[in-house]
Amino acid sequence: MTLSKLSLRNAKRQAQDYLVYFATVVMAAALLYSFNALVFSREISTLSQSMAMLPMMIVLASIVVVCVFGWLVAYATGFMLQRRSRELGTYILIGLENKQVARLFFLENLAVGGCALAIGILLGGLLYQALRAIVLALFGTVYHFSFGFSLPALALTVVYFALIYLRALRKSRKRIRNMKIYDLIYFDRRNEGAVVKTGRGRRVAFVLSIVLGVVGTALLMIPNLALAVAGAGCVIVSLFGFFLSFASGVPAFFDKRPARKFKGQNLLVFRTLTAKLGAMGVLMATISLIFTATLISEGTGLVFRGLFEGRAAEDACFDLYLALDEEQMSSDAPLDYVREHIPVEDSLLYNVYRSEGAQLLEYLGLTEDAFHYDYTQDPVLRYSDYAALRSIAGYPPVELGQGQYLIHAQAHLEGALGAYGGTLTLGGRTLAPGGVCTEHLMQGFGVSNGTWYILVVPDEAAEGLAVYHWAYAAQTAQPVPYEDFYNLTDLADKAALEWQVATRAQAEAEAAAQTALIVFPLYYLALALTMTAATILTIQQLSEADRYKRQFQLLQKLGMDRRGMAKALRTQFAIYYALPAVPPVLIGVPFIVHLARAPEPGVMVGASSPAAIVGIALALFFLIYGVYILLAYTSLKRNVLPE
Repeated sequence: MTLSKLSLRNAKRQAQDYLVYFATVVMAAALLYSFNALVFSREISTLSQSMAMLPMMIVLASIVVVCVFGWLVAYATGFMLQRRSRELGTYILIGLENKQVARLFFLENLAVGGCALAIGILLGGLLYQALRAIVLALFGTVYHFSFGFSLPALALTVVYFALIYLRALRKSRKRIRNMKIYDLIYFDRRNEGAVVKTGRGRRVAFVLSIVLGVVGTALLMIPNLALAVAGAGCVIVSLFGFFLSFASGVPAFFDKRPARKFKGQNLLVFRTLTAKLGAMGVLMATISLIFTATLISEGTGLVFRGLFEGRAAEDACFDLYLALDEEQMSSDAPLDYVREHIPVEDSLLYNVYRSEGAQLLEYLGLTEDAFHYDYTQDPVLRYSDYAALRSIAGYPPVELGQGQYLIHAQAHLEGALGAYGGTLTLGGRTLAPGGVCTEHLMQGFGVSNGTWYILVVPDEAAEGLAVYHWAYAAQTAQPVPYEDFYNLTDLADKAALEWQVATRAQAEAEAAAQTALIVFPLYYLALALTMTAATILTIQQLSEADRYKRQFQLLQKLGMDRRGMAKALRTQFAIYYALPAVPPVLIGVPFIVHLARAPEPGVMVGASSPAAIVGIALALFFLIYGVYILLAYTSLKRNVLPE
């Protein structure tokens, strides 16, 4: 049999034995191709001027992804070399030279990588269509299926794969060529070994790792770059200290508690588990660190998505909105431009007034919060103007009762303001509260309809009040083009005016572009990290199939029934896969909650609330992780448990 035929046969067997690894490499190729296709898509780049940054963001993320998948391939290649070292050593014993065996191993892995690349590119074409549909939906553009391949994306993907595979295989080839027969045959007996061996050192390392984990997590939430970097360092040291001390600590725990050791299946479960962890403590720590980065990436992506959507929703309530502060109200330049260039169906030019006091400001405790509030007195809007604004925004009408006032506020203040029962005195009239409305009404920062809230009073009650600023809201015949938005802002710059310009089209397009620029790369990275770490865990577990099978055959002879063996296998599986996932949850959840609470109130609500973001991030993480666990458990249960 020639080397080529032998390589092909071994490649087929390798793909079958390491099916999870092969499938992950296929998905890696699909991810790389699909995101590369976004980089070279002219259709995507023309959706917004901000999308010109998308290629750079994806390329930066791809560099990290290539490094991650490169580590996966290098690890899997080295692991397969270790598992097959006796077979390769046998080839040398029967007369093959080291360089021939090295070439054999190189060719069969190259064949596996080439097949994975070909299948992955085909799958990547479909994945690109899904990404394209999502991006077009973000911009409100109709999606039409048009399957096709991007040659530049294909070429870049091939380059990425060449870098990933050739580097890993070159290292293995060099190792085989330089190894002696004895070293090659006994290469599979190498273990990592326990780093922390003494009882005192183990306890100190374990306690110190917990303390560093808590301190590091706290430092990550402080808005200071130096402290955040220090926190990341503490987390890294904590994870490695935890797993290196944990592997040697479990036997000591049971040695001091013999009753627990021999209770139920504890001896079987933990003896097998500690033997594995003792040989891969550093690997477990690395995987746990990857899972931490994954969870933080997913949570951060959801926070940014909620931030962009929340701010855009407030700024996109009118097709066109202009506001100018009190000192510049004499300028007619923006309105002249609108009359000349933008077809308007309905519009309103109105004033936002200042009340005679700061009654609600004081009630809400906002008088000292200058950053979050731009008013020193309660802002006021006439009811007739308010009714017209609701009509322009497309909201249903709201009635104002005789002798009453309304409060229009962002949703996060609804509870506090709904409980407010204070009367309001304006222009000698005493008004009673008439309710709270919470639709979006341009109540963000700057010159707007009150930051977070505004009082709506009868027209006569607003007579004689000082004016904060004037504003103009319009419903246009068609979405305001970006050129008109740019010209209005440029007009203000040239006239040295500081008016606010907002359009629904621009706010939605900006939110869509920001989502694509930041959220897409974060999830691209998170998916690559999750697949890589889960694949390595699964390869390690499935590689023990023969040992598990012999173990359970012996237990069957000793009288253990299949139900008991299945329970022991499930327990081992649960602990093995839970160990590297628990620390990331304990570190990532507080960080995500803190990050979700950082934006201004009223933005992170509903599906973007901190609790919802944590729930979604955990669900996405464990969904992908669970697929690998299920595949590994199903395969192992079928192959190792006696009938």
